[in-house]
Amino acid sequence: MSIASLLLPEFDAEMLSTRRLLERVPEGKSDWKPHAKSMALGRLATHVTEIPGWLVWTFEKDALDIAPPGGPKFVPQTLATTAALLAQFDANVAKGRTALAAAPDAAFTLPWTFLMGGKTLWTKPKFDVYRSFSINHLVHHRSQLGVYLRLLDIAIPGTYGPSADEGMA
Repeated sequence: MSIASLLLPEFDAEMLSTRRLLERVPEGKSDWKPHAKSMALGRLATHVTEIPGWLVWTFEKDALDIAPPGGPKFVPQTLATTAALLAQFDANVAKGRTALAAAPDAAFTLPWTFLMGGKTLWTKPKFDVYRSFSINHLVHHRSQLGVYLRLLDIAIPGTYGPSADEGMA
């Protein structure tokens, strides 16, 4: 069994949990923040939709420079509607899943480098990039999003079991 085939069930489960949370992001509150130093709700939700697509960079390239010298810098987006969030998320999940499913076992040990302005921030094996830069990163921001929704008194779906809002079945 390939490494990718072992990871796909986890990927699918994490994406399903994430989508269920994104479905509850309220419209008209994109600028809301729980604290002055916090990311705004709209930007956080949009960031969550972006992360699954990073698997394309991970498995189809050997590096990513988010501010390439002489090239365009990353400009953060904020999607304004729940429908737009879900559409972008679904598209990125499909692309990311395809990249993961197609990755041969040997790809997971190859180095991948993250740069900013031509300067290397870190280099890790692609498996570590998959785990930390993609899946763990997504879970981290999904959890933040859950706290934001809780503070807005929006019911939270269960992730690894029922939530306090869903109760026991």
